[in-house]
Amino acid sequence: MFFASDNSGPVPQAVLDTLAEANAGHVMGYGADPMMDEVRQRLRDLFEAPEAAVYLVSTGTAANALALATLTEPFDTIFCTPVAHIEEDECNAPEFYTGGAKLTLVDGPDRMTPDTLARAIESQGNRGVHGPRRGAVSITQVTEMGNVYTLDALKALCKVAASYDLPIHLDGARFANAIVALECTPAEMTWKLGVDVAVFGGTKNGLMGVEAVIFFDPAKAWEFELRRKRGGHLFSKHRYLSAQMAGYLRNDLWLDMARRANAKAAHLLAGMDGCPQVQIVNDVTANMIFFEAPRALHQTLKAAGATYALSGGSLETGDAEAMLRGRLVCDWSIADSQLDRFVSLLPKK
Repeated sequence: MFFASDNSGPVPQAVLDTLAEANAGHVMGYGADPMMDEVRQRLRDLFEAPEAAVYLVSTGTAANALALATLTEPFDTIFCTPVAHIEEDECNAPEFYTGGAKLTLVDGPDRMTPDTLARAIESQGNRGVHGPRRGAVSITQVTEMGNVYTLDALKALCKVAASYDLPIHLDGARFANAIVALECTPAEMTWKLGVDVAVFGGTKNGLMGVEAVIFFDPAKAWEFELRRKRGGHLFSKHRYLSAQMAGYLRNDLWLDMARRANAKAAHLLAGMDGCPQVQIVNDVTANMIFFEAPRALHQTLKAAGATYALSGGSLETGDAEAMLRGRLVCDWSIADSQLDRFVSLLPKK
């Protein structure tokens, strides 16, 4: 019963087969391989953006930090939520790669609103040389609380950013899960709303380790290339990044795995709804479930082999009835039998 992270699942055989295909013979390095040409065209077609600049890096941290560095000067500030990856999970990588740009947190748990974003923007950029200049807005989709912005919500945020002439960066670590949840196209969730650069995540949806960074206006393309090389993220044997992404895109595998992951979370949620001790605390439309339950129930689940993140206190010591928060993340490969086993451990009404 492994629900710790969708980073932890296996790589699908179709991607391993594409890696084997790419492993034959000699090809040019540094992104000049034939599969990268395929990936670039496939992503341009997928996003309905024939002029888009497309790049691959091996980690989400590199994708976010390099993209933001390309949009942001050292004396700028980047607007994000308190639980954004760039705030909580990337060890100041955006500050490092931008040369010192700060982060300004937008009020709220995980989803900014037009009002909270506008207030955050208004709080900065008004001190002349004594304070930071207003910089990019970074939106995480799916959020780290497992929630999905609607298209209308994204459009409203992009409208606010545009009113201040600020670029939008979309952290799409779970991009595919959001697309499935919203039943929309990649173009409808990005540039058609006003997104300037999007990260098309792969690692959390079954890949070995690759993310695509897509600039819808190629004007920043060369700067990104320079920053990627200077930052140590240009692979010489780039074909192995290209092969992963090619396998992911062929036959819509990326959508198939996201549909599976989301469906497994829905299956799990349906079983949890029957437990009076469990309180679901997020809007479960993608592949993440946040729930609160008594410490004693968490102890039962953990003792039976359930692996998931826990917050709010110690598992071992404290009031048995104290409520602790758990996070369950379903990846594409988790067996239904594991979902059913987890549900079977929950007390019923």
